[in-house]
Amino acid sequence: MRAGRLIMGLLYIGAGSLHFLLTPTYLRIMPSYLPAHRELVYLSGAAEILGGAGVLLPTTRRAAAWGLVLLLVAVFPANLTMVTEHARFPSVPLWAAWLRLPLQLPLMYWAWRYTGNAAD
Repeated sequence: MRAGRLIMGLLYIGAGSLHFLLTPTYLRIMPSYLPAHRELVYLSGAAEILGGAGVLLPTTRRAAAWGLVLLLVAVFPANLTMVTEHARFPSVPLWAAWLRLPLQLPLMYWAWRYTGNAAD
């Protein structure tokens, strides 16, 4: 469990950092019906960084893991946009856009495993 938690934490810290380093990329996948695209990209990036750091610490692990589960639900519309408006993303193969949708489920399960009271 410790190795998985470390990998998860680093993965989310890295992914969240990309929201700030590659903001235009994330802006392109924002669903048009959502307001404040830039702010939501920054907010989701910060949430990923905090969630990733949080799962590494025993005192925040449970709350951070729940936060990551909820974050994965919240970003699902952006992943769906990449499929339904695929012409806007010619550099992303359609199969990869489709793969992102079911991939959310194992990512949610992975985070959910750390929502319990296990000491590890």
